[in-house]
Amino acid sequence: MGFADQRFNVNLSILFTELPLLERPAAAAAAGFSAVELWWPWVDSPTPEQADLDALKKAVEDARVQLTGLNFYAGQLPGPDRGALSIPGEESDRFRANIDVAAGFAASLGCEALNALYGNRVDGVDPAAQDELALENLVLAARAADRIGAILLVEALNKPESPLYPLVSAPAAVAVVDEVNEATGLGNTKFLMDLYHLSMNGEDLPSVIERYASWTGHVQIADNPGRGAPGTGSLPLEELLDQLRKAGYDGWVGLEYKPGDRPSSEAFEWLQRESR
Repeated sequence: MGFADQRFNVNLSILFTELPLLERPAAAAAAGFSAVELWWPWVDSPTPEQADLDALKKAVEDARVQLTGLNFYAGQLPGPDRGALSIPGEESDRFRANIDVAAGFAASLGCEALNALYGNRVDGVDPAAQDELALENLVLAARAADRIGAILLVEALNKPESPLYPLVSAPAAVAVVDEVNEATGLGNTKFLMDLYHLSMNGEDLPSVIERYASWTGHVQIADNPGRGAPGTGSLPLEELLDQLRKAGYDGWVGLEYKPGDRPSSEAFEWLQRESR
């Protein structure tokens, strides 16, 4: 087994960002990839103009790539925000306004996974109140995902880079997954296993895979240190992906790493073209 046995897609919100958004799907296709994923690309608007949605849809279709994953609105990414759904007031309202828009856009392109970032802790707000709000919004998101035949993903980030984000371990994220599934009865909420974030938290990655592979709906990778391409750090990513495959995970692996001081098209030398 190895990298050749995986299904990789490219996250166009961290790779090919030297290009305008509408040029990125074609650039990914030119690099040999057939699938892409995205953070919510309109960071200031949970409800963009229909023309903007249509233009991105056309760019994906014209490139003949599959959109396999999409984030719900999560505020300024990259940047200080780490989601919106647990933040009372305007941000929670913006998340709710985005749910049907994001789900509709995902459905229009056959996208089967929607990622809902939990949101940072807010000074002066009871964490329990934020968690209650988060569950309410995650239930709404899970139901919207179910209506389009998709799964909802809940992700753990890492504490060094996201100190106010409460889900900074695999067990914490999986507990929320279980809570949402219990509340909806749908069973379509899954764990997004990002090996970079978990490694930054100091977790034992082989143990995480052994324990939580069956909860996992999507996997993302970057090497550590540096959040670069595989081989730029010290993570045994090929071995870890082999373990995931043997544990039964057969879904997409998202490339969510930084290209470094080079064009993104040059950041895939670790992966033979016929394996993209």
